[in-house]
Amino acid sequence: MYLAESRGAPAAAGPGTRPGRPVRAGVPATVLALGTVSLITDVSSEMVTAVLPLYLVAELGLSPLGFGLLDGVYNGVSALVRLIGGRASDRGRGGGHKTVAAIGYGLSALCKPLLLVVHTLPLIGAVLAVDRTGKGLRTAPRDALISLSSEPATRGRAFGVHRAMDTAGALLGPLVAFLVLRVAADGYDAVFTVSGCVAVLGVVVLLLFVPGRRPQDAPPPDAGSHTALRTLLRRPAVRRLTCCAVLLGLTTVSDSFLYLTLQRRLDLSEAWFPLLPLGTAAAFLLLAVPLGVLADRVGRRRLFLLGHLALLCAYGLLLAPLGASPALACLVLALHGGFYASTDGVLAAATADAVPAELRGSGLAVVQTGQAAARFGCSLAFGAAWTAWGDRWALGLAGAGLALAAALSARLLSRVPAGGATSPETAR
Repeated sequence: MYLAESRGAPAAAGPGTRPGRPVRAGVPATVLALGTVSLITDVSSEMVTAVLPLYLVAELGLSPLGFGLLDGVYNGVSALVRLIGGRASDRGRGGGHKTVAAIGYGLSALCKPLLLVVHTLPLIGAVLAVDRTGKGLRTAPRDALISLSSEPATRGRAFGVHRAMDTAGALLGPLVAFLVLRVAADGYDAVFTVSGCVAVLGVVVLLLFVPGRRPQDAPPPDAGSHTALRTLLRRPAVRRLTCCAVLLGLTTVSDSFLYLTLQRRLDLSEAWFPLLPLGTAAAFLLLAVPLGVLADRVGRRRLFLLGHLALLCAYGLLLAPLGASPALACLVLALHGGFYASTDGVLAAATADAVPAELRGSGLAVVQTGQAAARFGCSLAFGAAWTAWGDRWALGLAGAGLALAAALSARLLSRVPAGGATSPETAR
């Protein structure tokens, strides 16, 4: 295990390492522990995510606009609390990052059983809001722990390993949901029950195996939230990354809508719908580590943009006059997984490059909040467009917007110099 200083100095020696002896490169133990927590938690979360669109639209009879509202809540509430989670973890002494992350994981675990007893739009929306509050609180502290325990030069690989483990859970979750629906008489209720039990296990692993102390070489947190935010926004690299995350997020159709569109193109039965996320998760799992390593070599911002071009190709395949075939589904889901492998952890690594260690949680939260808020807006707009004009017109508008956003983002990011250090010069 090694700890990295924010300004690119050599990693601090871990326990048992002789002074002056180089630390062997590898994946830090903290990253592996957090990856295990994310794997278990994603099994729980993706069990629900895999069946939720069909449960709401087919079982409860929600319109696409109603589902767009709920999906927007699912992402929008997360956006509202990410800044709180990031800032609270930076200001916390000792185990601040772990404490806030544990609260977030715990809230999400509590929400899974509640889906058993709520059956109306307002109550389901409230439960999803609390669940996303937990996700919003934990995301920035978790990513801060990953970045602070990794060397700057290999941060892309560290995030790639974590996202690969996370995605292994995303791969298993829909499969477990599919099996539960097959064997359980009360299908959806059984899925929610099993999901809640698995989520509790993830919290236990976090509390027992993830170290809670702040890296010894990290500066103490500063005093005020407003001062910290102004400090971050004065860094041009942070401003540009946030602008790009917002622009691209405004045209990133949610996974649920993409799967519903693909189901309609292929005329899949409801029983097979929970398996669609498996394609995305499989591609993400296979590509997360290789693309994380590639990001360290060719530039994280460049790969981030290329990932959105993969998503644009997926939109194009769904709109193209091609016959419904398994090959179409495989291509769309492979591109979708490649999009996540090229953007999710890569954006976090690029943000960590531009943010000092004492503001790492806050900096990650600023960029992630902008992206999540934009995706909230996209869910609402896409649901309204689908209801008014149909799925093809809605997806066509999203594709045109994504092409324009990618072009603008390329121009913005071309002004940010390459490099992994977090000094003010590099941040500009």
